[in-house]
Amino acid sequence: MSTIIGRKLEIQELERHYQSDRSEFIAVYGRRRVGKTFLIKQTFIGRITFQHTGVSPVDQEEEKNRLKTQLESFYYSLLNHGLEGYKKPKTWMEAFFQLEQLLTKLDDGNRQVVFIDELPWMDTPKSGFLSAFENFANGWCSGRDNMMLIVCGSATSWILKNLSYNHGGLYGRLTCEMKLLPFTLKECEEFFAAEQIELSRYDIVQTYMVFGGIPYYLSYFRKGLSFEGNVESLLFGRNPKLKDEFNRLFRAVFDNAESCKKIVRFLATRHSGFTREEIAANTGLPLGGGLSDTLKALAESDFILRYVPYGQPGNVEHYKLMDSFCLFWQKYVEPHMMDASFMTDHITSDIMKSWRGVAFEEVCWQHITQILKALEIGGVKSTVSAWAVKGDDEYVGAQIDLLIMRADNVVNLCEMKFASTPYTIDKDEADKLQNRIESLKKTLSAKQTVHMTMVTTFGITYGKHSGIVQRQVQMDELFA
Repeated sequence: MSTIIGRKLEIQELERHYQSDRSEFIAVYGRRRVGKTFLIKQTFIGRITFQHTGVSPVDQEEEKNRLKTQLESFYYSLLNHGLEGYKKPKTWMEAFFQLEQLLTKLDDGNRQVVFIDELPWMDTPKSGFLSAFENFANGWCSGRDNMMLIVCGSATSWILKNLSYNHGGLYGRLTCEMKLLPFTLKECEEFFAAEQIELSRYDIVQTYMVFGGIPYYLSYFRKGLSFEGNVESLLFGRNPKLKDEFNRLFRAVFDNAESCKKIVRFLATRHSGFTREEIAANTGLPLGGGLSDTLKALAESDFILRYVPYGQPGNVEHYKLMDSFCLFWQKYVEPHMMDASFMTDHITSDIMKSWRGVAFEEVCWQHITQILKALEIGGVKSTVSAWAVKGDDEYVGAQIDLLIMRADNVVNLCEMKFASTPYTIDKDEADKLQNRIESLKKTLSAKQTVHMTMVTTFGITYGKHSGIVQRQVQMDELFA
């Protein structure tokens, strides 16, 4: 049995529902490759009565009758679990009836776990799937106290729309919904330790800057290879293991994959993100309900983040790219995929420095909880945002990528720096930081104060200009 890294709370919750004396209906969702299937299979190893996985739409792109393929695959799963005496179903209503007959036959009074993976893939156009599934889940499963129905899906928006917020037969029927998040840096460290792969924390952070905390990608890392060597084997050369992963990622999750990719590609061009209007103008996508739905789906699947910049009205939302893998893929993999030694040749070059700066900032955004803990303000009500002020003939502009606005009247102005040694603040850098502090102070009340906060890999060097810093957070504290 493979070791499950992290996920302790999720496992406890699943076990609690397993031990209940009532019918359970559980939905698990999250970004593709985040480990949903692995979690369910390992938690309930030897205890699953029936299991099926929908057929990926990526593998059906050339097929005209996707319903037939999905039904055929479901029927074979029924046969594998012991169904006898029934012909291949022609409708989903018939298919779920056959599942009911199989479960009745296998029922010995103990808990029955039915696990349907990638449920959204099964809902092909005009297939009648959802009404048939509603009938099965609501009409048949809910009346059996020993039934535990678990469904998974990478298409988070489908799960939320059709199960969590359903206004029909499935309204209020979920007994548990669970969003599975990517690994934290600490969990990545635990994963590599379990696999006996030796990587320093410095390289684990760089790994996170490329792959995020996605277990599927990390599972391809090999012992004895450096960070650079592993990235090259997965993403570069003639036949990398994750070849075409960027395209498959969107085709497998979104019906409008090309529109989603257009948005993600545009958002990759500016770290602070863009408004909805700017996205529409630059992607050619019409400004309307369709764009709003697409942005919502991307945000729900954790590819992008929706936030309101500091000082802006609540209705001026910005969208920024948050998926580390998508950022790295577009910036370096697509232009240099055939260069098998790209990472080794360029790891110390200027080509990578700008990416490291931006990517490290994203890692910090993804570890806000750890930063708050390191600053000893985990219990203080706070909001997190970014801020930019344009310069003019009189004032120099300022860009602040992370602001922590606190209820105790302190504002942490965070500057993130990724470096291989302790970071040195020279006079030019100190002047820039002071300008940002002064620009921010002009927007605050008299009772508020600004704490210049540096988030770095190895801290800052003590020197003539280091006194401007009030608080520090180092890389090790991001592993809390």
